Amino acid sequence: MKVVVVESPAKAKTINRYLGDGYKVLASYGHVCDLPSKDGSVLPDNDFEMKWQISSGSEKHLKDIVVALQGADKLILATDPDREGEAISWHVLEQLKNTKHLNGVDVERVVFNEVTKNAILSAMEKPRQLDTELINAYRARRALDYLVGFSISPVLWRKLPGSKSAGRVQSVALRLICEREAEIEAFVSQEYWSVETALELASGDQFTARLTHLNGTKLGKLDIKTEAEANAAVATISAATLAVQSVETKRVRRNPQPPFTTSTLQQEASRKLGFSASRTMQIAQKLYEGINIGSETTGLITYMRTDGVQLGGEAIASIRQNIDQRYGKRYLPDAPRIYKTKAANAQEAHEAIRPTEITRHPDDMQAFLDHDQFRLYELIWKRAIASQMQSAELDQTGIDIGDAADGVSLRASGQVMVFDGFLSVYRESKDTVQENGQQANGDSDDDTALLPSMAKGDLLTTNKVMPEQHFTQPPPRFTDASLVKRMEELGIGRPSTYASIIQVLQNRNYVVKDKGRFVPEDRGRLVSTFLGNFFDRYVEYDFTAQLESQLDEVSAGTLDWKTLLAQFWGDFKAAIDGTKGLTITNVLDVLDEELGPHFFQADETGVLKRNCPNCDSGRLGLKLGKFGAFVGCSNYPECKFTRQLTSQNDSADGSTPVTDKELGIDPASNMPVYLRNGPYGPYVQIGDPETSKPKRASLPKGTSAANLDLEAALGLLALPRDIEPHPETGDMIQVGLGRFGPYLKYQGKFTSLPPEDHVLEIGINRAVDLLADAAKKAGRLLGTHPDGGEVHVKKGRFGPYVEHNKLRANLGKAHDIADISLETALELLAAKAAKGPAKKPAAKKAASKKATAKKAASKKAVTKKAESKKAVAKKAIAKRKAS
Repeated sequence: MKVVVVESPAKAKTINRYLGDGYKVLASYGHVCDLPSKDGSVLPDNDFEMKWQISSGSEKHLKDIVVALQGADKLILATDPDREGEAISWHVLEQLKNTKHLNGVDVERVVFNEVTKNAILSAMEKPRQLDTELINAYRARRALDYLVGFSISPVLWRKLPGSKSAGRVQSVALRLICEREAEIEAFVSQEYWSVETALELASGDQFTARLTHLNGTKLGKLDIKTEAEANAAVATISAATLAVQSVETKRVRRNPQPPFTTSTLQQEASRKLGFSASRTMQIAQKLYEGINIGSETTGLITYMRTDGVQLGGEAIASIRQNIDQRYGKRYLPDAPRIYKTKAANAQEAHEAIRPTEITRHPDDMQAFLDHDQFRLYELIWKRAIASQMQSAELDQTGIDIGDAADGVSLRASGQVMVFDGFLSVYRESKDTVQENGQQANGDSDDDTALLPSMAKGDLLTTNKVMPEQHFTQPPPRFTDASLVKRMEELGIGRPSTYASIIQVLQNRNYVVKDKGRFVPEDRGRLVSTFLGNFFDRYVEYDFTAQLESQLDEVSAGTLDWKTLLAQFWGDFKAAIDGTKGLTITNVLDVLDEELGPHFFQADETGVLKRNCPNCDSGRLGLKLGKFGAFVGCSNYPECKFTRQLTSQNDSADGSTPVTDKELGIDPASNMPVYLRNGPYGPYVQIGDPETSKPKRASLPKGTSAANLDLEAALGLLALPRDIEPHPETGDMIQVGLGRFGPYLKYQGKFTSLPPEDHVLEIGINRAVDLLADAAKKAGRLLGTHPDGGEVHVKKGRFGPYVEHNKLRANLGKAHDIADISLETALELLAAKAAKGPAKKPAAKKAASKKATAKKAASKKAVTKKAESKKAVAKKAIAKRKAS
């Protein structure tokens, strides 16, 4: 017997089917050991000794492995092919060695990049030893995280009460978000104007050109600053005799992007699908570990934690063959496209993320996947296919127009798709707003305007000159996509850790998401400012990136892990010791100075308004209490004025400020619509309480009150609304907003809307998909029982179960509702039937009988007491009558 250990039970079930008799596949359920959350788990003074302990709940899983090893001749460690997977295998092996359960058992390590039968069987034929370098890199990374967290966090708790903790990489990511918020707050918008002109050829063809030169000088984006300057430019263009000065057309090729890495998958899933980084990784994990596709359970994608963009030769050949068959030879380049990654670290050896079988088209898999799984699989499939397709070809045309006498020049540009190539399958998305705050599709090469045919010297008629006012925009807040992209650019963390980094910041309430963008909470701003002032080196981008590079060197075996720890610890301990003389007053002074513009409004002269509204003579500033920071008066204790931390742009609860205001008039009822603040948060209202009974609607979670307009308010007030009848049944689908959030209502049943769907925007196609997913999760038909009747799998109050003719059998933790097969269901039902109906234990029966008797006696006593009171009352009445 051979015992195989993997991480997850889903993966174990899939692999067990492939290996069959002679193998027993067990799951470790992730890491079996970790460093205890207390002082002394890493001992720098004892050569960085690390004291591991078995993780909570892992004793049972290790015991199962020990039991399975009795009589076994081989232990095969088959965890994931990365640093974390190597560490899990190492911990399992160390625990078995320490308990002396490996006597006479050979140990092998196997790795595979996909959970398919061929990949598993091939991996079993190529065992290796544990990778010491990867294990050392894991130990170094874990030790660094522990030393930073358990050294800085106590300083935070003492000097900044109310703070939670600080992490090595999370603190740097928090700094990114906080610095972006500070940029937004400090941003001063500038007015500028653009001028476009509608022109006409002698043939009657019309097109539009934009002003680029005025008075012989090239114009920058902000050069026309006022309406007066714009009107002067309009007058000059109107008076000019315009003609075509040059026509330039060039053929350009646009090449496809490489297949997905962990980072690019998270970015595209955020942009295209609205997924958070953690949601993307959860779904990808499921697609990797195995999906029941009817004929078998198999992994649909390769390993999803990778920095590599390369594909294996067999995969490339399969993709090229599929392109030839599905799209034709015109879409297939002469030679395969070979992609290479610049990053040189341990995960570089892995292939890019791709479908395990490119012939499994997303449409063919849709019946076996829920809505989100299908969308992510489709994204991965299309990207992989497109990566090997022919380049797209476009003709880009630029036309210069002018009047040499007046020094005016205009430019018209456009492009025509000559051959769509890979764009017929996949187009990479861009962030809606770029880092400079401008729309991503501005004057870019995505301008698809078609231009009429013209030649140099053609005279043009000016039909209309159109000046347009603009204002510069602040840099945008980070989305999942832009934050991941920025961290990768700076070398902060590694792509496989980005999802957990972002999740930790949200779990600690350091940041929140508003409309898909990260906003730092006041607590996060305080922590980031504290670390930036007193531990500045350790939250610097360059320092963190350099440390990541050194950890990569440990993975590669070129740097000793303990040497790295020693170099780091010497300077870091000195920084920690340097805070011993730091007082809370010192901390407050720094925070108050740096965050003053965030918490206090400025007057017309730019001076912060810090006068105490209670005593007039006091100065408001930051104070620290048992539960964190707040704003208080300098005249305390004589003046006891306090308030919660509230930025100049935020309300006390951290949400967008709500000042009661009128949003406009409802055109249907001619009644005013208001935005107001209530005890449970902001809401919208139509009508005035003094003249009518107003209708109200709360703002959904994540809706910015500051950006709410009349149209959105009327949409909320109109809820619930009909979407459309269901295409199959004809029954109406409604969407509404309830006490537990937005929902769909169909055939009397309610289905919650996921966070990425907006109650005012959801349409019929998405609604039908969500209802189908909900039905699939609630239960489904598995097939027909050999004795007749249908077998269903359903979700109950106490978990999923299978049912046949009112006989029910729980699935338990060993089986997943999404993967359960008819064969397994029949086994569970047979086992349940063999047990017979559940019998109450004698003790339980006696207790039940006793409780029933007690209840009856209590009822009898209450009745007797009531009758006694009634009798007393009757006597009293009779006595009064007699007197």
